[in-house]
Amino acid sequence: MTDLIQDIARRLDSGSVIPYMGPDMLALCADVKVPATPLALAESMTAKVSVPHKIRKRLTQAAQFIENFKHRKSVVHLMNEAFAATPAPSPLQLALAASNAGLWVDTWYDDSFAAALKATPGEWSQVQGLSQSEHFGDWTGAYAADGSLLPDHPAVAERLLYKPLGSHGPSSNYLVSDSDYVEVLTEIDIQTPIPVAVQAHRTGRSFLFLGCRFDDQLTRCFARQIMKRSSERHWAVLPEEPTRMEARFLAEQNITRIALPLAAFSESLIAAMQAEVTA
Repeated sequence: MTDLIQDIARRLDSGSVIPYMGPDMLALCADVKVPATPLALAESMTAKVSVPHKIRKRLTQAAQFIENFKHRKSVVHLMNEAFAATPAPSPLQLALAASNAGLWVDTWYDDSFAAALKATPGEWSQVQGLSQSEHFGDWTGAYAADGSLLPDHPAVAERLLYKPLGSHGPSSNYLVSDSDYVEVLTEIDIQTPIPVAVQAHRTGRSFLFLGCRFDDQLTRCFARQIMKRSSERHWAVLPEEPTRMEARFLAEQNITRIALPLAAFSESLIAAMQAEVTA
């Protein structure tokens, strides 16, 4: 396992690995005051707006109900309230932000990784997924490090944060309701919602999945399409025994499971990355 982690650290240093992060990354942050799971987010939203009991714990359905019977603005307002606080970046996030990865994929709505990039030297930008109910015809929005809207999307990912589901900052873009996902999924097979810079950067590179589960169809679909035409070697830190569908997905995409707790992997990877820098 030590040799594998050292190999990943070397590949991060060379820029041939793309970190792909999920909501469980927040478990490494201190004093987290934002929902850290889809269930926690659903409960946060439905504690403030009444929805049918059978969908209270189903995030996309609950958001859709609120959108249909209240307004899309109500969904955005609830999401803004849920993610108003910015968690302090974890040591792993700071180490990844300072690496030569060049592209980072973050599939949760909080601003912690953006904060990690702000804490490291160098220019960067981000591209976020947009809801068609608010930005019909535009699949993504591009922003500079200071949060200003970029007139043009970056064509090449030099230092790019990709938030496919949107994010709290800087402009409250969220893909969260059933209709949000339906719109994207109708086009994702032909890559229309995937930014050109992401498509260019992923070619021939490997993905390192951190804080992600693949136990539902949505997460598998997004991961499959984002990593399309990349390398044939990838890794996922999955301490829990994979479900049947997860195991099938890992095998299908040639993703090697690293059966370590994320905190333990974080410590080992950071140490290996530091050793690589000083070597």
